[in-house]
Order: sequence, then structure tokens, then C-alpha cells
Amino acid sequence: MRVISGCAKGRKLKTLKGFNTRPTADRVKESLFNILQDRLPGAYCLDLFAGSGALGIEALSRGAQKCIFIEKSAQCVKIIKENLLHCQLTQRGEVWQKDAVAAVKLLAKQAFKFDLIFLDAPYGSSVLAQALEKIAQNKILSRTGLAVVEHHVQDSTWLHFWQVYREKKYGKTKITFLVLADDEPKREE
Repeated sequence: MRVISGCAKGRKLKTLKGFNTRPTADRVKESLFNILQDRLPGAYCLDLFAGSGALGIEALSRGAQKCIFIEKSAQCVKIIKENLLHCQLTQRGEVWQKDAVAAVKLLAKQAFKFDLIFLDAPYGSSVLAQALEKIAQNKILSRTGLAVVEHHVQDSTWLHFWQVYREKKYGKTKITFLVLADDEPKREE
């Protein structure tokens, strides 16, 4: 796995060995970030269920101002920090070892607002629905922001409080771009 574009282009990223994480495929990541390219410069991002940090690091490499990485696994937190250092992005990345739902509550208490929130939870896990519900309730997504969810094509039980802004399918993976139901910007075609 590597950084596709931007200031850290071509740098290889470490990942956790084994099947406990499912890194986003490079072709999916490239397509996702080509869609988001106009939203990235100066953006504040949140990478929930960060794993190796690949999504947040790609955002930083392409011009996002800051990214907070949330990951409950101590091994993954160590890998994210190593990847940020390797990509020379430590100044703009902040890594929290915390459960995603608890982190959202804490971010809300600290009045954080994000332009982009990446959610790549374990496929089929109920924690994705819980995290999206807490994001909506705690209003940590800016009025014009997007929540970007990577999920299995058959999984969509977590859409409460949200409107689908755009979707892209890649084999068994789907990327769904969401806006809060009451803050829907003009839909892209």
C-alpha cells in the first residue's frame, strides 16, 4: 500500500499483518480521492477506524490542513505514527487511541468540526451505525462537510440521519458519500 498523490506520493505505508484490518485498495483510494480533490485543500479531516491511517494520510498528502486519526488498537496506533513520520506529516496529524464512538463524544465536547470524516469500520459491524449516529447527534461534521463510508455493497443498515450524496461501487466494496439529512448540499452528478 502506498500514498497515491501529493507531497508524500509513492511512499509505502506499513499495515498490520494478518486479517484484523482490511486496507483500502489503491484503486479504490485513488478514485475516492479524485472525487474529493476539490474539497481537500485546507480541510479538517477525521479518520475513524483508521487502521494504518492510509485514508487520512492520503488526505494530508493532497493538501488537507489537519487530520485526527482514531484507532482503538495499540498496534495500529503505533503503525499510524510510523506512517505519519515516514511521510513527513506528523505536524498535521494527531493520533488518538480510543474507541470510535467515545472519540466522537470527546471531539464534540471540544467543539471540533470536520470537513471530511472517513469511516472504514470492519464490514458488517454494528459500530459503524453507532459512530454515524453519534456524528449526527453531536454535529461534528461541518454544514458543508461529507462523511465518506467504505463498506460492503450489501451493507446499508446505517443510513439513519443521513442523505446519500453520491455512491461508487468497486466489486464488493462501495464508497458512500453522506451529508446530514437537514444540511444536504446540491447533489453531484
